[in-house]
Formats: sequence, structure tokens, C-alpha cells
Amino acid sequence: MSEQATLDRWLIDSLMDTDLYKITMLQAFYHAPEFRTVAVEWKFACRNRNGFNLAELIPEIRRQLHHVCSLRFTAEELDYLATFPYITSDFIEFLRIFHLDMRFVQLEPKGEDLNLRFHGPLIHVALFEIYALAIISELHTFVHCGGIDLQVARRNLEEKIVLLKKQGELPGFSFIDFGTRRRASRAWQEEVLSTLQREANASFTGTSSLHFARTLGLTPIGTMAHEWFQSWQAVTRLADAQKAALEGWVREYRGRLGIALTDNYSMDSFIRDFSDPYFVKLYDGLRHDSGDPFGWGEKAFDMYQRMNVDPRGKTLVFSDSLDFPRMLEIYGYFKGRAKISFGIGTNLMNDVGNQPLDIVIKMVAANGKPVAKISDEPGKSMCEDIDYLRYLASVYGIDPETVRIQE
Repeated sequence: MSEQATLDRWLIDSLMDTDLYKITMLQAFYHAPEFRTVAVEWKFACRNRNGFNLAELIPEIRRQLHHVCSLRFTAEELDYLATFPYITSDFIEFLRIFHLDMRFVQLEPKGEDLNLRFHGPLIHVALFEIYALAIISELHTFVHCGGIDLQVARRNLEEKIVLLKKQGELPGFSFIDFGTRRRASRAWQEEVLSTLQREANASFTGTSSLHFARTLGLTPIGTMAHEWFQSWQAVTRLADAQKAALEGWVREYRGRLGIALTDNYSMDSFIRDFSDPYFVKLYDGLRHDSGDPFGWGEKAFDMYQRMNVDPRGKTLVFSDSLDFPRMLEIYGYFKGRAKISFGIGTNLMNDVGNQPLDIVIKMVAANGKPVAKISDEPGKSMCEDIDYLRYLASVYGIDPETVRIQE
């Protein structure tokens, strides 16, 4: 490995440097009797490697992950988490002794790509995801792209802020930082958040980052991700997995953290399972993460109206491949019909003049069986067993011929 591929700093220096929903899902897994003995496998994928040699980063990725495995939640961090009304005291005590373990990490080259996997008990490997993605993203910034041109990065950020200010009042509009996993660097994420605190209007409402929420005094925001829905495929009847996930979340949080992710099995199947007064009234809103946002929103409004629920009291969160003009376009289409919020990641935290990596780490197996997400966009499906993926599609009313495995 070349000397330039070794950094002189730790890229993750706190276990709080992750998204809130990783912690809320971990607590739900920790309490759910269904998951006490479940072992899982997670897999890394890069959707746009474009000739970058990720394999050369392996020694430094491994060194950085070893450091992450040495970290513990501090007393001050746990005191902060204990102020959240939905975080329980027994889970805080679990986190007090929690640490990650390199025994559960598989990391080797696959040509110039990475074969990065996490195998092990669900509650002991679930937190690896964000740390590993942030490490890979920042290494890419400094090894492949030569770092950040702060003049370019700051100009791009200022253009976003100016665009927002030009809109004047934006009633019912808000946006949140979702960018930890694909940030150009940790230092740049901190600068962006500090700048938005000072200069953005009231539409900037918080961050998914627990670390920066705590250190900068921002509101931490997040609920659930695809792993919550995928994991239920391994512990219940497949046709009941989505309803079981929705019910399990209610069992844990009793109406708090009530934004439901809709695209693990497609919006149409979600509506079928969600169209129950219990869910529709208890959950505060829905999150879009793939497919056409306009068609998705219309389906959401149709569902609420059929259930005699006023959608103006609900929140629609959009989080798929956003930039600021796209957010304003979506808001302009839906404004006045619901509260409209956006979780923006790469374009906010990695718009620095370099080409960001489109990287993910997703669950691909649980209890020795495949699990999958299908999503409303074929390129976002994630599975390693095409027969299982097609079967899952058929169970959830999706044409099996339309799904494919993401390499």
C-alpha cells in the first residue's frame, strides 16, 4: 500500500458518529424476543466504482475498523442518550458494555472492488454499517481525489443556502442532514452543519448524526431503515413480514418515531399492509426512498383519503438522491397537502468537486437464509439469491421478471 493511503488520523473516533436510526433499530432488536438468537450477514456494494481501485484501500480500512472496535460509548454520550424519552434504561446499560469485534468482519479484494461483509449476531454487527461506509467514503476523498478543495466546497454550499433564501417563506417545508455515510470527511460534515446553523433559514431542522446532534446542539432525527423490514423475513411467515415489522415498531415505541419506510417491498404492497386504521392513525407519516416521488406521494394521499385521515396532519419524508432544486420541485408539487420533509445526504455532505462513491451496506442473510429488499427502483434491489428475490416479489404482488440482483 502506498504511503498516501494511510491517514494520520482516525476517521471514526466515537460510537456516536452514526445515524440515530441505527440506535433506535438496535434497541428494537435488543428488546424483541424474535431476534435474540438471530445471526445475520451484511454486504458492501458500490454502484459507481468507475475505475477507482477500492481494493488498495483495504489495509487502511482494516486499520480504521480495528480502531472502531476499540471504542466504547462514553458516560457523557450515554447520559445524552438517556435524555431521549424513547431510549430505555436497560438499553443504556447494554450500550455501556457494548463494543464491536473484528471477528465479525470479512474484508478482501474482489478485483479492484471490495468484498466486505459482516457476519455475526444481529445486535453485535448492526452498527458496523455507518462507520464502515463513512471510512470508505473519506478514504476515497483523500486517497483517490486528493482531498477537498474547500473553496469549491464552500461555494457549492453557499449556493444551496442562497437558493433556499431566495424562496422566501416555505410553509410546511423542512430538510435534515442524512449524509454521514457518504460524507467527504467528518470535518467537512461538521463545517456544513455549523454553517447551516448560522446561515440557513428555519427549514433546516436537524441531523441524523448523533455525534453532531450532541456536540452542535442540533435535533437528532431518524426512525427505521430497510434492515428492520428485512430481518422480519427470517422470523415470521414471509407474507406477514412487512406487517410484523410495522407492528414490532409500534410494540417498541408506542407511537413515537412514527415515520414508516415504504419501499422494502414496493409502495403498492406497503399500502396494502398499512391500510389499517391502527397503522394509518398511529404513524406520523411515511418515507420515500426509491422510485418516482410524485407517483409515490399521490398513492400516499389516496390511501389517507380512503382511510378518512387528513393528510395535512401527516409528514411525507423524501430521501432518494436529492439535491436542492429537486427538493424544491417536490415541495412545490405537494405543498399545502401535507408536511413535506427531506433527508438529504450525498449532495449536502459530498458536493466538494469530487466524484462521490454511491456505496451501501445491506443485510443479505439472516438465520442462514437470504433476505432482501426489492424497492420501487430495480437498481436498488439487494439480494444474493435470485430465486428467493423472485419468490419474495411474487409474495408481495410484484412481477418476478422485473427484479434483478444488484452486483
